[in-house]
Amino acid sequence: MGKLTVQLPNAQYDVHVGDHVYELFSSDFRELLNTADRIGIIADDVVATNHLPVLLEALENAGVSPSVKIVPAGEKCKTSMVYIECQSFLLQENFTRNSLVIAFGGGACGDLAGFVAATFMRGIRFIQCPTTILAHDSAVGGKTAINLPEGKNMVGSFHQPSAVLFNTALLKTLPSREVRSGMAELIKHAFITDANWANQLMEERNFSNPSIEWLSTELLKGIQVKADIVAADEFEHSIRKYLNFGHTFGHAVEAVCGFGGLSHGESVIIGMAYSFILSEKYGNIDSSFTNHFIDFAKKNGYSFEPVLNHSFNEFLFYMKKDKKATFGEMNFIVLKEVGIPFVQKVTEIECKRVFNELQLRLD
Repeated sequence: MGKLTVQLPNAQYDVHVGDHVYELFSSDFRELLNTADRIGIIADDVVATNHLPVLLEALENAGVSPSVKIVPAGEKCKTSMVYIECQSFLLQENFTRNSLVIAFGGGACGDLAGFVAATFMRGIRFIQCPTTILAHDSAVGGKTAINLPEGKNMVGSFHQPSAVLFNTALLKTLPSREVRSGMAELIKHAFITDANWANQLMEERNFSNPSIEWLSTELLKGIQVKADIVAADEFEHSIRKYLNFGHTFGHAVEAVCGFGGLSHGESVIIGMAYSFILSEKYGNIDSSFTNHFIDFAKKNGYSFEPVLNHSFNEFLFYMKKDKKATFGEMNFIVLKEVGIPFVQKVTEIECKRVFNELQLRLD
């Protein structure tokens, strides 16, 4: 079992990774559970069907009988309607400011449950119990949000969890698409911090079909990157923006495809290819590296069809609404070199040039 600590100016919490982490409810986190007058689980329906008994048994062993709210899986749960349903559920179950919520699902469920906890009676405690590879990124750092039709994560709050328990045994049931989605965020962490690690991941033959043992080690490395950056910049005033590498165009891809039409990680892979082309101009990334990345992505089952099937203006509509856009210019995370990110303002004209270049390289 692996463990690391997220240390912030006003908060500290532990992240546990392993196949027996839920046993900690009866030991390390017994006191936390005992201080809550009510405990609720917000679980996505797919995870609830497959794994809810595992979590309930662990909580029962710790003397807890939680209330359970089931929400749609994936991005479908991050709507204003589901958010209000969850708030009403907590009120109906007599939750108070001394209550606690457990997020049980993928990254989307964690985002929703965290935002529910952040805003219920102006904020209650919550625990992240992520069940996907992708959520190794989103479960740490305290970003919570829901989507609007106009854009992803447009309504949200910073609200740190009290703990993160990442049960790797549950990853065995993930479909291949969810594996690819999560691995995209893992390699993103490598691209912004460590060229050697990035190259190792790109040469990994089982990248899109990893063993749990190999993955557990790699996920701890990815979580450590996230924890270190969040510790230095909790509210995204400076270096935390680097975690958005591939996300400005990637979020636009998600929106154009309809949230859930293409997974978050699959969209971020496309966004990183776009950002690598930007990095050729504003950094020192060679075109051969970008082309190698595109080939690597295709070999591992990632699709670039949205770039070929939609117009630039469709993506531009959402890029202009990105939270990082200012005064009509888009802010992208680009790389001086692999492992050395920085923020670059990019005009609409340049964005279109890069889009056209990406289309050409996909032929």
